[in-house]
Amino acid sequence: MAATPRDPWFDNAKMALVTLVVVGHAWVLLPDTAVNEHLYDFLYAWHVPAFVFVTGYLSQRFAWTRMRMWQLFRTVVVPYLLFESALALFRIYVGGEELADLFRDPHWPMWYLSALFLWRLVTPVFKPLPFGMVAAVAVSLVAGMYAGDTLDLARVLGLLPFFVMGLKATPERLELLRKRPARVAAVAVLVGIWIATTWTDGWASTEWLYYRSRYDEMGYADDLHALLTRSLVLAIGCLGAWAFLALVPRIRGWFTAMGAYTLVVYLFHGFAVKGADYAGFDNWSDDHAILSFGITTAGAVALAVLLASAPVARRLKDLVDPLGYAERHVEQAVDLTAAKDQVQPEVQAELESSAAEEPVSSR
Repeated sequence: MAATPRDPWFDNAKMALVTLVVVGHAWVLLPDTAVNEHLYDFLYAWHVPAFVFVTGYLSQRFAWTRMRMWQLFRTVVVPYLLFESALALFRIYVGGEELADLFRDPHWPMWYLSALFLWRLVTPVFKPLPFGMVAAVAVSLVAGMYAGDTLDLARVLGLLPFFVMGLKATPERLELLRKRPARVAAVAVLVGIWIATTWTDGWASTEWLYYRSRYDEMGYADDLHALLTRSLVLAIGCLGAWAFLALVPRIRGWFTAMGAYTLVVYLFHGFAVKGADYAGFDNWSDDHAILSFGITTAGAVALAVLLASAPVARRLKDLVDPLGYAERHVEQAVDLTAAKDQVQPEVQAELESSAAEEPVSSR
């Protein structure tokens, strides 16, 4: 049976979203102007929820089997330990920063690997659960009261509804987003989010868009007000995620193949962003607000494309997945040995046959 071809829609979405992640992180280097803050809030209102939704959809096949658990350890836990360490060393010895609670409290931007690990562990619970979305929303709302920093549990639980929404999505439901009315509505939704984020500080704050802080830490003594604000942020994120997916191109192109290397982009871009920070780029950008915005945005997109390009990504992928690299080389060595063992008797038999047929020379 022929393998089902990869859907270019999701590869395009993955690459676009990880590029937006790099752009959003790079924008931190820009001066705090009203325009920059508005663009930042607009982006963070929906692009992280969309990323989590796609992650949930692509995690539907996870199960508590030995093979899947090994893959989870190899592709999530190991990269987390390696890059949490590497980025921490870079920030301490190059940037002169002071970091605490290494590994227990994931540091920027390693929180997503911690979240992915925990989300996949609960996948077999939420995927078949009736009213799983209702349960996930309830967990998100309550988590804002109690969840803490350990493994970024506040974010894990706060963003859980988007992950479960991805788990519950089906090709038939997603097909509705491909229709023309959905694309028209998507434009209207993003315009609405753009308008709403003009006054983010009026109805919430940028901190709400991170899903990482408890309500009381953001100054909300009234739990009802906080619950309503979290509900509004969840609704905006949900609508924005659907709108983004409705507008993602369905065609296969050079951009599509890069969707296979989003983890490489995610794990390596932090060194470049932090390096620019340590080099004093933010000081220069303060004096060149308009020019720095263009350079930063273009540079972030170029960085994402460079890291996801095949010549670069194929080499960096071995650093992201060292155990997979070792497994592949062991399998190649075993296959090569087996091939030699199979060929050697055949060659020996051929030599013996040739020797038997060769006439004996006379002296």
